[in-house]
Amino acid sequence: MKKQFIKIVGIALTAVLVLGMMSITAPNVKAATTQFSDVESNHWGANAIINGVSKGYVDGYTNGTFKPDASVTRAEFVKMVVSAMELETTSSSGKWYTEYVEAASQAGLYASTDFNNSEAAWTKVMTRDEMARVAARAIGETTKEEDKWMYLATKAGLIKGVGIGQIAPKGLTTRAQAIVVIERILSKNTGASLDVDKYAVGSAEIAWHGTNIFTVMPEMWITSEKDLRQARKNSVEEMWNEERMTITSKDGLYQGKLDALIAIDLADPNDPNLGLIKPMNTLKWFNNTTNKNLMVKDQKNSYVLYFKGGTVFNKDTKRYNPNTTIQFRVDGFDSPDRDAFFDKGVLNGTASLYRSSYFDVPGVIIPKTGTVQNYSNLEIRLQTPAGGWWFSQIVPLSLRGNRDDV
Repeated sequence: MKKQFIKIVGIALTAVLVLGMMSITAPNVKAATTQFSDVESNHWGANAIINGVSKGYVDGYTNGTFKPDASVTRAEFVKMVVSAMELETTSSSGKWYTEYVEAASQAGLYASTDFNNSEAAWTKVMTRDEMARVAARAIGETTKEEDKWMYLATKAGLIKGVGIGQIAPKGLTTRAQAIVVIERILSKNTGASLDVDKYAVGSAEIAWHGTNIFTVMPEMWITSEKDLRQARKNSVEEMWNEERMTITSKDGLYQGKLDALIAIDLADPNDPNLGLIKPMNTLKWFNNTTNKNLMVKDQKNSYVLYFKGGTVFNKDTKRYNPNTTIQFRVDGFDSPDRDAFFDKGVLNGTASLYRSSYFDVPGVIIPKTGTVQNYSNLEIRLQTPAGGWWFSQIVPLSLRGNRDDV
């Protein structure tokens, strides 16, 4: 057995460089201050690159460059992670990466369900989603949901967006990105607290289970630890049931689908989902009166819940409303003073949105403060657009919240 932290100083691995591989060197004082010709001191990954080189799990090229924007293969990334974490490896007569793959497999960093354990697979460039899997596992995260890894990695601060709210799961991993993520893994495993890109987390949450409400408005969607235990859930985020995002009528003639429930923070001018409700100067909220001057732009201390989705099919437009938006309901954020809400236009409870005609915008506005939870759970409901026997509903989310009456 030997440590993957290979201690080779000043050796150019020419065959590896032809393939775009990264050489591995031992830590040394000079490496910590080395300036690569293509990595300026103000480069976003400069510090991580210097740290990685000084620790010996990565090096530059013989021509004095680092090539921070060059792509990284799956094998290269796994080798660096195994080396940086100083995992035990066993010499192998197979491909150069075999011992590192075996070490990664034994440590739970790689699973055969990720991609085939073959030369053709290992020499492909690693995607950001694949990098997220390895990174999250490297700090002890686990999940059986294949689309949750990016959420776990972003929430832990291991991965940030390539732009505001842009996680680019299919994007290719670069050398600079790889080193930055590895340095974050090492820091996290020493107990350090990492900065978290909340916009990336929100986007990753949507990609995982179809909503970002737990990232954007976590203080609103709450429940007790007792309720989580009874539901056999580890966190409140897991209470969202994405299998209930499609509603089909009892007679099978109507179906609607919620593609995503998107929370928007009106107080945040950089919220990546604000575009869904623009232009703001024409967006209004409805208090069930004829008051048409209740403007959303005047309610910055609020959230908007935007129901992105619509009708999948409607085979009986006489029975089911032909409106193509999905019908929904939000419960649990009630007004403590209904007279103020109805008569004075005070936003102190959930209110519907509209622009030209009532309910033409698929969303509601909820003030951040001032609401009460009376008798109902905090719930999201999807409904069939019909009355009587033909009406039905499903509930993707139901939380006790702060109720103590049951």
